Amino acid sequence: MNFEDIKNKAKQALGKHGDKAEGGVDKVGEHAKERFGHDEQVDSATDKAKGYINQDDQGNQGNQDNTGYPENR
Repeated sequence: MNFEDIKNKAKQALGKHGDKAEGGVDKVGEHAKERFGHDEQVDSATDKAKGYINQDDQGNQGNQDNTGYPENR
């Protein structure tokens, strides 16, 4: 299995379970704020991570449906 295969599998998983991935990012962010402080930096990092989760293949946010996730997942 090469890197491209792994990347495609990860994208498929995020497409099906993006809400769970975002929930995990939120939990990690809250833990980091409690442990290390730096709330603004942690919030910025979690926002960027969530943005990455919601990107399409070209790196665009794409059209959002009423769930807040790209329609073409």
